[in-house]
Amino acid sequence: MQENFSPIKTPIALTIAGSDSGGGAGLQADLKTFSANNVYGASVVTAVTAQNTVAVAVVHEIPADIVAAQIKAVLDDLDVDAVKIGMLFSREIISSVAKALNDCEIPIVLDPVMIAKSGDALLQETAVSALRSLLLPHVDLLTPNLPEAARLLDVKEASSVNEMEVQAHALLALGPKAVLIKGGHGTEMTCSDILLCHNKPIMQLDAPRQNTNNTHGTGCTYSAAIAAELAKGNSMETSVQNAHTYLQNAIINADQLNIGSGHGPVHHFHNLWSD
Repeated sequence: MQENFSPIKTPIALTIAGSDSGGGAGLQADLKTFSANNVYGASVVTAVTAQNTVAVAVVHEIPADIVAAQIKAVLDDLDVDAVKIGMLFSREIISSVAKALNDCEIPIVLDPVMIAKSGDALLQETAVSALRSLLLPHVDLLTPNLPEAARLLDVKEASSVNEMEVQAHALLALGPKAVLIKGGHGTEMTCSDILLCHNKPIMQLDAPRQNTNNTHGTGCTYSAAIAAELAKGNSMETSVQNAHTYLQNAIINADQLNIGSGHGPVHHFHNLWSD
């Protein structure tokens, strides 16, 4: 006689992001990151980009109602444990995502994607204010890089850890429960990230800056790894620390890959692929 048993809950993370046809960033990077960190990935497409390691040639925006329908379809059936939001592109899509997640009680990580590694715009200028007002007050973690943090605050880019801390406090005042400012765009030999949570001391994460051109998708990968860790039930601090370690190893091993002629991707499966 077969015994009845309940299978262990499979952690699930949902990415709401743009598609990168080159596979190094966007929802492709997110899904790879989820899988590499033992989390099942679901996806909602907000935009389709014709993109490679050199440039973003074309951006095709997905209609806002289709974005909302994708979110509803996933949340109606899958027991999602965390949401990662990436490229949203327009005010209309931002509004649609905000409404669709309005009653969502699961952790939400927002990576405010604005500019691709190639320098191409991935968020319309008119959408920045909508990002501030409609999404920032409802997310558990905001993960801007140095240029994105400055743009959200309409100030100059931070050039020191102290300035990053000041901007982290200013961003926290806009409503997110926590802010992670990433220092990858800095110039120091040590790359420093700043995590600020409400009513907790600042946490600084340092790593040696790696000499590699293959850093496409680092922001997407970092935020997706944090979402994966949150989906597994870890605290915010543990999730960020584990994701930071994962990303650093993905960057260290990036040159094992030979992808494209521009900024190649990080190695999402560095711990799984053999030489």
